[in-house]
Amino acid sequence: MPKLSTIQWAGLAFFLLAIFVAVPGFIAASGRSDLYYTLTSVALLSIASAGVWLTFYIGRINIGQGAFALIGAYVSAILVTKAGMSFWLSLPLAGLFAAGVAVLIGLPILRLRGVYFAMISLVLTQVVTLTALALPITNGAKGITSIPLPGGVSILGLTLIPDFATLENPRLAFYYSACVLMVLTFAAMYRLVNSRLGHLCRSMQQNEELASSIGVNISYIRIIIFAISSFLGGIGGAMFGSIAQSVYPSSFQVADSVNFMLNCFLGGLGYVFGPMLGTLVLYFGWDLLFELGRFQLLAYSSLLIILMLFLPNGLLSLRLPGKKGDDK
Repeated sequence: MPKLSTIQWAGLAFFLLAIFVAVPGFIAASGRSDLYYTLTSVALLSIASAGVWLTFYIGRINIGQGAFALIGAYVSAILVTKAGMSFWLSLPLAGLFAAGVAVLIGLPILRLRGVYFAMISLVLTQVVTLTALALPITNGAKGITSIPLPGGVSILGLTLIPDFATLENPRLAFYYSACVLMVLTFAAMYRLVNSRLGHLCRSMQQNEELASSIGVNISYIRIIIFAISSFLGGIGGAMFGSIAQSVYPSSFQVADSVNFMLNCFLGGLGYVFGPMLGTLVLYFGWDLLFELGRFQLLAYSSLLIILMLFLPNGLLSLRLPGKKGDDK
């Protein structure tokens, strides 16, 4: 794994100070506590988008991440409301369940050419939505409501995570939780991309036949990456369900799956942190265009097309020239 330069360490420290100190300070001073929910949503959406970026990294187009976010939201909600499990324990279990479903789906279809995988993944979100409508345990169209706020976590009398229900402003607690998850996710992504597995993924992206000829088990790696991708979608969806304290079959739709993919394109497919920047710009960009009224969607789609035409490598390709591959 390449060592970070002094400038990169300084940038990382600035980023952490910004999200954990400066942003909460600004919100407290402005009294705009509603921004906590907005920024929490951006953090969670970037986590799910990071999973989609990983499938792009092996040369596959994933248009089904909304399905795994919905699976994660339902699994966590069921474990918390029906089994009485702690949310913090249900969170990784929701991700693992989503990853398990991905493995079952991926075993047959990841052997197909990329175009077929893209077509099949496109219908996954609708399939999971219809399944949620049909199963009794998901409560059909009524969904699962009154999900309790996350409880506290203590070890040897030391409170690691407070009980959200006792906090005056649980939105701040959700914001910090989402930011910690986001930081851990992208740190793990950076480590994975610069590991041996990451180098194998890169070789598959460039030429699968050549990678296979030198002994790379491409089907095995595809399934591993798809499982990791779905795990990230699952934990993102589970956290969303906890924030909303409810989950419905329509909580994540096909449009969300498409947006996860667009976040990666906009930020930059060649950059680990592309999904984070893409999510931030896409989320706030859509809100800014709200003033255009009925022309909002037209302006939104036109701007995306223009950006992809003139910045095919995403917004991060606008950075100042530096050492090639610094962020990989």
